[in-house]
Amino acid sequence: QVQLVESGGGLVQPGGSLRLSCAASRSSAGFSAMSWYRQAPGKQRELVATITSGGTTTYADSVKGRFTIARDNAKNTLYLQMNSLKPDDTAVYYCNFRSWTSNVWGQGTQVTVSS
Repeated sequence: QVQLVESGGGLVQPGGSLRLSCAASRSSAGFSAMSWYRQAPGKQRELVATITSGGTTTYADSVKGRFTIARDNAKNTLYLQMNSLKPDDTAVYYCNFRSWTSNVWGQGTQVTVSS
């Protein structure tokens, strides 16, 4: 089974930027979709962005125009570029790889947006 490790979280000021990374232990060629989710205290986990094996991207309305999901197949890494960050973006961010028969999660990385 592939293992996922997120990194790049931290504390930033409103309006700042972060880039999250999700490194896979082996090739992700067998997965149909790779996504970023987030979960804030007291709230349900929500889907932030998805990229399919064909390169199609989708975003939650709350992050459109600010976040960009991308992947580097050669490095087996998924990225989330986050710009114009807001306090409401504060959450633990998780990467997720899905196929027809599997659903793999990373351990999460904390993003805090505060002045």
